[in-house]
Amino acid sequence: MVVDMVSLRAVLTGTTLIALTACGGGGSNSSSPPPSAASGPPSGIELQVVSFGDSLSDEGTYAPIAAPFGGGKFTTNPGKIWLDDVAAYYGSGQSPAYTIDYTQKLSYQGGMAYAEGGATVNTPANQSSFLYDVIGDVEMPVTQQVSSYLSHHGSFSPGELVFVWAGSNDVLRAGPIATGGPIVEQAATILAQTIAKIIANGAVHVVVIGVPNVGISPKGRTSSDGGATYTQESQLFNSTLNQELQTLGIAGDVIQIDSYTWLTNLVANYKANGFTVSNTAQACDPNKTPDDTALLCSTATYIISNADDVYMFADDLHLSTHTNRLFASYVEQQIAATGLGH
Repeated sequence: MVVDMVSLRAVLTGTTLIALTACGGGGSNSSSPPPSAASGPPSGIELQVVSFGDSLSDEGTYAPIAAPFGGGKFTTNPGKIWLDDVAAYYGSGQSPAYTIDYTQKLSYQGGMAYAEGGATVNTPANQSSFLYDVIGDVEMPVTQQVSSYLSHHGSFSPGELVFVWAGSNDVLRAGPIATGGPIVEQAATILAQTIAKIIANGAVHVVVIGVPNVGISPKGRTSSDGGATYTQESQLFNSTLNQELQTLGIAGDVIQIDSYTWLTNLVANYKANGFTVSNTAQACDPNKTPDDTALLCSTATYIISNADDVYMFADDLHLSTHTNRLFASYVEQQIAATGLGH
């Protein structure tokens, strides 16, 4: 049965307290993503990966309260997300910059993964009810993530590979196109300005990933218009972001990754890529997974034992382990094509 939120909070608090006591304290025309170029860092090129964004890149901000359920990241846990593989490819590990505790407070941990589930580009966390009973209002928008990085590190280094992937939550929360369109455009404009700030503060290698086609996610498919608004606003976000990067004169200073086209092609060719279920269902059983979120998904809540490998989506929005692995390969190839890899 689904765990109600009052019970979930009680379990989260109690289980975490026990644990603490025990411890003493762009675009692709290819219809199928290519295999990974290499299993280790390319010869002579090792870069420290730094990441900003939302749940698609979250390396475990909420793991301390999700781990008792077998969860930790927004995927089919205990699987990796795309960023794990990409960081390994470039010879660096990834750990969250901040983690939450059972009192729903963030504390700085020193990691280079600043992305946090629920984050928008610039909207404060208290403007949304995203997993409120589980995490509260703690997630930092990307603008704050970047400011936090700079407060701790002063500037970016030429030896860093900086990823920025945000905007999906802005699309999800924007509403009908008539009123939501300007909201999406403003978010994309602010993201471009934030990327300019990253570059102005010393970043040399910056990778900007566009918003995926939110409309073809399971959530999009079951929305009242079948995802049409989400799709339109995903396109609007990406086109605005591209235009603003050009206006700011930094389009040539970043590597752009077209996740919109990549995901659309993957759904259209899901069987050829090893899936049996595309965007029509989710790997994490909604009747077993607390709050029906990938964050709290585990092997015990899979629809079938190998759901992480044969389903494209973990829940109604987030990618399964297999999909994350394919996206990592695509990202590695796109970056390597610029000379940062092989």
